[in-house]
Amino acid sequence: MGCLTPTQQVVLFSSTAIALYGYDQGMMSLINTNHHYLRTMSIPSNSPIVGVIVSIYYLGCAAGAVIFSKYADRYGRKKAIFLCLFAAALGNLVMFVAGLGYHRGARAVMMVGRVIMGLGVGGVDAVIPIYSAELSADEARGKALAKEFQMNIFGLCMAFGINLAATRGLGKDSQWAWRIPIISMQVYPVILMIFTEQLPESPRWFIYHERRDDARTALEEIYGEEGETIYEDLIESHEKESGQHVSYLNMFTPGHLQFHATFITIMCQINQALTGYGAVSVYGPQIFELFNFGVKAAENWTMANYISYLILMTFAWILIDALGRRVLMIIGSAVLTTCFLIMTLVGGLAMNSDRLNIPDAGPAIPGIIALFVATGAFGIGWLATVWLIPTEIFPTTARAQAAAISVIVWGFANFAITLLTPIMFNNLKYFIFLVFAGTNAFAGIWTYLYLPESGNRSFEENQEFFTDAREAGSWRVGKVEGKVYKRMPYNGGLEEGDRTPLLRRVEDQVTGD
Repeated sequence: MGCLTPTQQVVLFSSTAIALYGYDQGMMSLINTNHHYLRTMSIPSNSPIVGVIVSIYYLGCAAGAVIFSKYADRYGRKKAIFLCLFAAALGNLVMFVAGLGYHRGARAVMMVGRVIMGLGVGGVDAVIPIYSAELSADEARGKALAKEFQMNIFGLCMAFGINLAATRGLGKDSQWAWRIPIISMQVYPVILMIFTEQLPESPRWFIYHERRDDARTALEEIYGEEGETIYEDLIESHEKESGQHVSYLNMFTPGHLQFHATFITIMCQINQALTGYGAVSVYGPQIFELFNFGVKAAENWTMANYISYLILMTFAWILIDALGRRVLMIIGSAVLTTCFLIMTLVGGLAMNSDRLNIPDAGPAIPGIIALFVATGAFGIGWLATVWLIPTEIFPTTARAQAAAISVIVWGFANFAITLLTPIMFNNLKYFIFLVFAGTNAFAGIWTYLYLPESGNRSFEENQEFFTDAREAGSWRVGKVEGKVYKRMPYNGGLEEGDRTPLLRRVEDQVTGD
């Protein structure tokens, strides 16, 4: 990455790191149906243990978010990112050797590996957004993060594609059909660890740890002669915020100003889990089988759905800063609710097609369309937005804690969903779609009532919402300050403040804009 600018290095590195999250989801989809894997782990295909092995990874993510976000604040972003990647690589290697040559204890080894890998990926999910925000070259915050999450879906597609090729080439009774997709993931953490040292350390981190000479040196290396100007700006910002430390206890204390923002962060992640798309990503083939497809056809349609997902994510980074986070999430929930209702009907017709004398292809076609549309609606409306919001509504002194809390809630919520999904598959069949229709409706209604629009506002302006809400005596967005927080402001005269990333400010100064 030596030939790239600091901006390009950060964007490329961050996007590739985020792909780790998507890779795991695509990786486990077909592993869960591999006959050799199930025998090695000593579990029947319809056992809830399948879901336990998948979901325990998210508990590791939750723990990793706390551990590595604290480490990043104390020892630096680069060191924390390197250790996150090392943990992900180690956990992946442990998963690969589980039951290799000796099946006894294989399940326990696999679960340990998934927890360790979760620690690393959870750390990546907590630290990378903070690091990226501190050194982003693009002042359109939503667009930058949405692009990173498009790489997340690339990781999903890559994992499922490798899995599908290995399964078709080697068969579901081959151990290498599930071990190869696991070890192939190593390409991400290993390559990223090699290039971590070339990344710039965050000058903000240096300043907040009173390492001002290091900060000045880093700024000069990144920005050249403009570094001194940026240095003075950061020193001024640091002095304004000194003494304003916000602890985790503060964030969970009712009455503290950051409690409201913390509650919004928690609910955004819970609502994202309630959309059901963590489950859809991991159990894609099983969902298509509910539409009466055979195993191979279900796997093919799952791959096609993931490719469509990747392409449709382009609309996320086009629309997120044009329409706003809140609008995309509300529309996404409405579309998801409608699609899951259609899928409930389609699933019922498909599973009763013989009794109703309906051709198999009849209900399958609308089912495919509904699932493809739902996947796109989730990607555009709900994938990147809930990760972006915590980076916009907190002050700098609480942003790292907010990112960690976001990952923790995401981890626990997805643990519950991926644990319960196979149980619901076995007991509810196609009525699982009706459950997800209801949870999506709840997510949309909550978002409409309580989520303020944070797009096109500076960090300081977003924090004013919570002061205004306290004065209004209500958390309902429609009752705060004349409903102005229900939509994005479109005036171009907002104060830039922290909203404009450092690299962008340098570019503006150099070009004279």
